[in-house]
Amino acid sequence: MAAAFLIMLREGFEASLIVAIVFAYLRKLGRLDLAVPVWLGVAAASGIAIATGIVVHLTVGDLRGSARLVTFAVISIVAVVVLTWMVFWMRKASAGIKSELHHRVDRALSTDRVAIGVAMVAFLAVLREGIEAAIFLIAASTSTGGWDVLVGGLAGIALASGLGVAVYFGGKRLPMKTLFNVTGVIVILFAAGLAAKSVQFLQAAHVLGIMRDNVYDLTRYGWLTNKTEVGRFLAALFGWDPRPSIEQVLAWVLYVVPVTVLFLRPQRHPDAKATPETASPADQPAAQDTAAPQVSPSAVTTNRG
Repeated sequence: MAAAFLIMLREGFEASLIVAIVFAYLRKLGRLDLAVPVWLGVAAASGIAIATGIVVHLTVGDLRGSARLVTFAVISIVAVVVLTWMVFWMRKASAGIKSELHHRVDRALSTDRVAIGVAMVAFLAVLREGIEAAIFLIAASTSTGGWDVLVGGLAGIALASGLGVAVYFGGKRLPMKTLFNVTGVIVILFAAGLAAKSVQFLQAAHVLGIMRDNVYDLTRYGWLTNKTEVGRFLAALFGWDPRPSIEQVLAWVLYVVPVTVLFLRPQRHPDAKATPETASPADQPAAQDTAAPQVSPSAVTTNRG
């Protein structure tokens, strides 16, 4: 449940942040009459993401034996790759999210089919987050029950939606940078756990060999096994195994150490000295017009993790 909650909090908040930025910009332009197309775009993207998750889940559910284990390993590896890309892409691109979305809305407003254009802005942005969330939830379900994933996911979406509303009405009151840094590190630990679990699945399917089993054995401590809530929580969120192979431990360490170091390194901002004359046209209206309500820059120019 904890892993699903974290995934949907992170992915859901990114989607909510995007929608909040779009609505704030439309409000500033006096075009809230386009709210319905935006919501239709969000609904369509959410529906496709949910359908994708259901199809993959049902397909995996029909597999048995080694095929099931190998499929779980592949899903986990794909989730690790996407998670890593997401963490670093958002860290690099977070400063330009607001201006990029403003530019897309401006382009949509300049076309003959304004409603469709604005709907597509929301659709494409939310679809990416939704597909990512579906992959991550399926990966999380490999170590926990479907009901736990559903409840945790819904709780994460609910909180993410609330944070999105808070951003729209006054994001500067939220500790955005702290929120994304903390969840970013937890996401990295979650990805490391998936990497270790993918090794475990492949070894159980006899695709990978085992040089040394039981690097340590803590199964004598019942509360650390999957028979308890604590053990299941650690397994779902961090890939915990009370009796791992050396390959599992190496996969976890070799992922988490370099990725965490790169993620936490100071970020350089080459555009920090940009002047209003060199700023893009999409950025200038948002910077000059401060009379209308808008999302606080501190809510969207954070060091995303």
